[in-house]
Order: sequence, then C-alpha cells, then structure tokens
Amino acid sequence: MKIAILIPQFPSQTHAFFWNEIKALEKMGIEVVIFSTRHPIKTLVSHGWSEEAAARTTYLNLGSAADKLAAAARLPGWLAQVRRANPDTASLKSAAISAPAALALRRACAAQGITHVHAHSAANCAMIARLCNLAGGPPFSITLHGPVSDYGPAQSFKWAGAGFGIVITQLLERALSDLLGPARPKQLYVCGMGVDTEKFCPDGAYTPWQGDGPLRLFSCARLNIVKGHENAVGAVKQLQSRGVTAHLTIAGEDDAGGSGYRKRLEQVIADSGVADQVTLLGAVDGDTVLDNLQRAHAFVLASHAEPLGVAYMEAMACGCPTIGTRAGGVPELITDDVDGLMVPPMDEDALTDAILRVAQDPDLAMRLSAGGRKRIVDGFGAHRSAEVMLQGIAEIAAT
Repeated sequence: MKIAILIPQFPSQTHAFFWNEIKALEKMGIEVVIFSTRHPIKTLVSHGWSEEAAARTTYLNLGSAADKLAAAARLPGWLAQVRRANPDTASLKSAAISAPAALALRRACAAQGITHVHAHSAANCAMIARLCNLAGGPPFSITLHGPVSDYGPAQSFKWAGAGFGIVITQLLERALSDLLGPARPKQLYVCGMGVDTEKFCPDGAYTPWQGDGPLRLFSCARLNIVKGHENAVGAVKQLQSRGVTAHLTIAGEDDAGGSGYRKRLEQVIADSGVADQVTLLGAVDGDTVLDNLQRAHAFVLASHAEPLGVAYMEAMACGCPTIGTRAGGVPELITDDVDGLMVPPMDEDALTDAILRVAQDPDLAMRLSAGGRKRIVDGFGAHRSAEVMLQGIAEIAAT
C-alpha cells in the first residue's frame, strides 16, 4: 500500500509527532510519500531528522503554471460545490487558492500509484485533498489537531468528502460533530497524538529535588502567548520570594522565527527580576528536549488553551513530574494527583503552589514520575495513530 501524508510547512519545530507516525507506518509495511504546502521558516527547522524529511518531501506551493491553467477551467464547477456547502466568500477564496496545488497533488498521486491521501490539517491541506479527490484523485482523510475554528473556512465542504476523520480528543470530536451536522464523516476516530516511548524514557531512576542547587524546571512549546510562558516566569519569581531558587529553561520559538512574540517574552523576562533564572533555547531538536527532560525536577507548561499536548506526553514519558493546566483536552491526558498535577489556566499562585508541592514532597514527585510514564506507555505510543489511520483506510477499501 502506498499513501500520501500532507502536512503544512513540514518539517517545522512541532512536527516530531508527524515524523514518528510516518516511521510507524513504514514499520507496518506501508510506503509513505510526503507532501507539504510549502517550506517552513528556516529558523524553525531544528530536528536531527529534518534534513532527511525535507529531502523526502514534495512541496506543492501554489502549483505550476500548467496546474493554474487547468485549475481555472475546473474552478467554476468546484466553486459551485463549495458554495452549496459553505457560501461565504472566505470559503470560495480558500478553494480558489488551493485548486492548482490540488491538481499538482492529483498528478503526483496518479504517477506514483498513491491510493490514499491523509491531510494532517483541517485548513489548506484538507482543501487540497478534497479538490484533488474531486479531480479524480484518491480518497482522503483528515486529522483535526485543535479547535476547528483555528482551521479557517469551508469546513463542511472539506469534511463531507472525507472517507474518515481522526480527532485528537473527545472534546474536539463533540465540537466538530456539532458544527458539521450531516457533513460529518460516517467514521470519526478519537486518537490522541503519540510519542516515541522508547526514545523518550527516563535516564535511570528519577531523583527528586534535594534542596541543593536550583530547582530545575523545563518547559517546551512554541513561543506564543497562549502557552503561558509569562505565567511560568511569574511562578519563578514567586518561588524566589518563598525561598526557593528555581531555574526555568524554555525550548521553542515563535511562529515568525524569533521576530514575533519572543520579543515580548524577552521583555517580560528582563522586567521580572529573575532574568538570570530563565533561559530561552529557541527551536531545538528532540535530543536537546530529551536531555532537558531527563535532568529536570519538573516539567511546567501553563497553557491558556491546549488541544492535548505532545510536550506533556514527552515529559511524562521521561518520568519527569508534569504540571499542566485544565485547558482544552489536557484533562483527557493528565489525571490530577495520579500522573501529573493540574492547575487552572492563568493562575500563577496555583502554578507556584503545584511546583512547590513537587519540590517539597519527594514521595509525590516519585509517584507522579512513575504514574506519568505509565500513562503514556499504556495509551499514547506513536504507533496508535498509525494503526487508527490504517484501520480507516481498510474500512474505506472494504466498502
């Protein structure tokens, strides 16, 4: 079996999950061809496998001149179909922009014998896959990785043509079903993103903080206001006032490659009074993340909104006591006081209290370490999404 995986701006800093899934599919004997909408920003390409992944990826961009001419001929019919499902101007514009890339994808699928396309985004990738299918290309499916409102217009048009969908949390599945109504695919699987639990694992037994030296805190997420990095910096300041010196290391870069939200965060850190206790690593590879997780006393990610959170999974898989927020789908991943600690979003006092609990209660820290590792190994290995995808493809073939 040969399938196409379509990923936006691949490979970027948050794309380790996609690469893990591709490798899992290949271990199952599936031939995977990688497509992407366009190249990522260079400063966001950080993984050791990024060069190999980019070399394997076909970038559709806006299609060739021939694709644009062919799309112009097909576009009136396509726009009529879009209009019936989503009559707004933004939906029509999305289809018009995506049409040439869709024909480029159809041509590639025909030339390479690709029998299924999976779109790892409900935005442009899903539109490209849908129009490719309308042009005679293979059946397609979509994974929804976050709130559907984040993925732009024409959702009913895109999802109505999908053979199946994968949604990473039950919360998102309910919201998507309510939105789509009759356009909902017959099969929507709920399957969270996964991590490589053989790579992300403890380096020996976890050692709680003993009070000698700073409390080592680690966070990993793109630099964006919704990730709560400012709250984490505020917690470091509160810890200092309570007699605990902590050092917070943050891995990740903003979506502009360092010229966007990072500037604001740098100013917040400079004004915090604990600037020497916070380090920004920028976009880093998985080995650097792993090394920091294995050395940290706790992982802290104070997201205001979070669909699920691969970063939480990586920390838990490494046996690093994990502190998250009751935001989005995180409660479907972390059970408070069992495999991690949960606090309300944007509550620096509660975040500081949770960090102090881990720092001052070695038995709790050890229990969270073991519980977090077990949770990820049992339920969030990287192979799960690959298995679900193949199940969906097999059901399409059977019907």
